[in-house]
Amino acid sequence: MIKDKKIAVVLPAYNAEQTLEITYNEIPFDIVDEVILVDDKSRDQTVAKARELGIKHIVTHTVNKGYGGNQKSCYNKALEIGADIVVMLHPDYQYTPKLIHSICYLMANDVYEVVLGSRILGKGALKGGMPIYKYIANRLLTLGQNLLMNQKLSEYHTGYRAFTRKVLESINYNVNSDDFVFDNQMLAQIFFAGFEIAEITCPTKYFEEASSINIRRSAIYGLGVIGVSFQYFLAKGGLMKSKLFQPVK
Repeated sequence: MIKDKKIAVVLPAYNAEQTLEITYNEIPFDIVDEVILVDDKSRDQTVAKARELGIKHIVTHTVNKGYGGNQKSCYNKALEIGADIVVMLHPDYQYTPKLIHSICYLMANDVYEVVLGSRILGKGALKGGMPIYKYIANRLLTLGQNLLMNQKLSEYHTGYRAFTRKVLESINYNVNSDDFVFDNQMLAQIFFAGFEIAEITCPTKYFEEASSINIRRSAIYGLGVIGVSFQYFLAKGGLMKSKLFQPVK
């Protein structure tokens, strides 16, 4: 805990057996109270490895729900166990757990309600091996999103994210897509609800075991991102209604 605020790290896992242990061992348990692993019907021994490591909260999907569907289970479980701060950490070791201190203190001290680890601030992305086509796509999509949403994020596409309980209870993330565009829908919902987002520089790693999506899936994701940004722009201007931005019932 920090200032009596319960901190949970959620691990959305899919075939993470090879990298789960090194990720888990770097989690700072001097402040982290709970770890939740949600396994999205992995084909390897991710769940067995999680049990071997002593992870207390393990949720298993009987069907593969996708990256967004996995996150929904992560956040629902975190709220269920009473977390005040929820950090999403990919168990493929692409993002370092060593930033959890910095992220959580910003939130526990009531400076920000949402913190992102940005690969674009500084030179972390290319230095860490991000493919050049992904880097260029990231920059172009982020530029368009910032223009449509009137924001100034360095990137919308990082998988390193942390939220307060207040944020998770204020947005209707359960209506979002179960695919990768979930991430962008969630950020749009957060901005629409009036929350500010902080970013900290985050190194990243690209290697064989790290999760990634192919060019075709990346193109589908990019089109989805543009669609979310236009929905936000129109909804913010009162020109349309979207279920993404409806209040939580």
